[in-house]
Amino acid sequence: MRQTFDESTDPSFGPKHVPLIREAMARQGLDAFVVPHEDEHQNEYLPEANDRLAWATGFTGSAGAAVIFKDKAAIFVDGRYSLQVRDQVDPGLFEVRDLVDGGVPAYLEAAAARGQAIGYDPRLHSPDALERLKRAAEKAGAQLRPVTPNPLDAAWGEKRPPQPKAPVVPHPLEYAGEDSAAKRARVGASLAEKSADAAVLTAPASIAWLFNIRGGDVIRSPLPIGQAILEKDGSAQLFLDPAKVTPELPAWLGNQVALQPPEALPAALKALGGRRVLVDPAQSAAWYLEQLGEAGAQVIRAEDPCALPRACKNPVEIEGARRAHARDGAALSRFLHWLATEAQTSLPDEVEVVTRLEGFREQTGALKDLSFDTIAGAGPNGAIVHYRPTTRLNRRTEPGSLLLVDSGAQYLDGTTDVTRTVAIGEPSREMAERFTLVLKGHLALARVRFPQGTTGSALDALARAPLWSAGLDYDHGTGHGVGSYLGVHEGPQRISKAPSPVALRPGMIVSNEPGYYKEGAYGIRIENLQFVTEPAPVPGGERPMLGFETLTLAPIDRRLIVREMLTEEERTQMDAYHARVLAVVGPQVEPDVRAWLEEACAPL
Repeated sequence: MRQTFDESTDPSFGPKHVPLIREAMARQGLDAFVVPHEDEHQNEYLPEANDRLAWATGFTGSAGAAVIFKDKAAIFVDGRYSLQVRDQVDPGLFEVRDLVDGGVPAYLEAAAARGQAIGYDPRLHSPDALERLKRAAEKAGAQLRPVTPNPLDAAWGEKRPPQPKAPVVPHPLEYAGEDSAAKRARVGASLAEKSADAAVLTAPASIAWLFNIRGGDVIRSPLPIGQAILEKDGSAQLFLDPAKVTPELPAWLGNQVALQPPEALPAALKALGGRRVLVDPAQSAAWYLEQLGEAGAQVIRAEDPCALPRACKNPVEIEGARRAHARDGAALSRFLHWLATEAQTSLPDEVEVVTRLEGFREQTGALKDLSFDTIAGAGPNGAIVHYRPTTRLNRRTEPGSLLLVDSGAQYLDGTTDVTRTVAIGEPSREMAERFTLVLKGHLALARVRFPQGTTGSALDALARAPLWSAGLDYDHGTGHGVGSYLGVHEGPQRISKAPSPVALRPGMIVSNEPGYYKEGAYGIRIENLQFVTEPAPVPGGERPMLGFETLTLAPIDRRLIVREMLTEEERTQMDAYHARVLAVVGPQVEPDVRAWLEEACAPL
């Protein structure tokens, strides 16, 4: 098993570790310390050695923060983790607050006292995030003070796990679709257009994409941790731990890329003095800007120059995504067949559900890893948006309930992410009606046509409108970007209520995942991945329009669809999707699965 069901933390972490952090704070003359979830590379999913928030609080979600004062503490999470945080964190020690509505800055402004010193680690905060903290501290009359090493790391000490050293390997051109030299020349030219001489790159996904390399330093993502300096002529320095450099890597990188150890990075930044250097203030830690400023470089604050070209998949990557999803669809269909037949009477628990699904993916012979730990929420656990089964929380499926399974895989040719909600036994009318409302929103977002320049935030309401009409909603984004054998969450594109400055462009892969969650009862989510298609004429129209092509291929539970709630257009769309699933997946599966698939994909 790639996924385990042990819990790495528990609510005792806070009471055990916060006193140690406070002792270290006192030695540094601090009244408070800010603990972000992000690490030195602004990662979402973290190596164990960098999961500081989990060690300090017990909370293991992929977004959050904490502030530890001498006499009080608070933890901040978004709507996805409102239930999880109650289970993992000691409520007597940490006040639970909203990460989005005001978040840490609003708390500091209200909780800090005049003259207090609030510590932060400049390697862990982006300049943008740090600026918001500074403004809040100033309003409170407190002082934000950089500290290195930070008190949390000092308290963790020798018990802290070692940094990962996974081998860094070439990512072949048959999957990447463009060689590194061409990418570096293209991105280098974009630097010149911004009047930049060079760019400092710290995001592992950008480094993996730009140099056509993959690693394993970040959980569930084939990412190498490192840094790079890219010159406008396309030459580069790549900073990697020598222990991770495989024998074939230097020749793969070529003569224009100089491999350097991490210890050489400060001197390399200092050597950029007097030059114009681009740094992404949302992706790179404040430490980099401070180092460049001290060196006398002129910093250009701009988006990571790899982010947009990485998001717009080339034809080879799109074709790879199609292959990966066809392969994954066969594994998913075998799994859904098991859920629809044997599991209806055996009533498996969540751990068995996860184990079975992973086994079907392993049988493809192409699985490199999961793209995230599988979410399998039976009954009320399905209402916990980012729930992960553990031995302690493991729940058995029951007749008359729903099972929500959100999972994904990493293949060399693509990354998958799919959610299906399945009825166990006979669902209630309410379950089916609310499932159908979610489905209507999902279908609306799948078939929409839109002009160039449209952002994901302009489309978000399409997925929510059917739920809104019934007085319902969900507290997570509708769609996130997905990488090509990279991270399952990838920017800069997204589909959410939050304003987005990034327009959707051809080749971008996004998820389509509206949901509904009834706390203590059940959860519903329907998720497919889809990519933005090239602009094409609309019959009778005046402008070519972009659209989406769905990548995910797996049946949607027809037992949960209230047919009369769908329009004729929606029924036709649903039937066409299921016909495509049957055509692509049917030839790959065994006769008994094929027979079931024909029923599961029958026209409404």
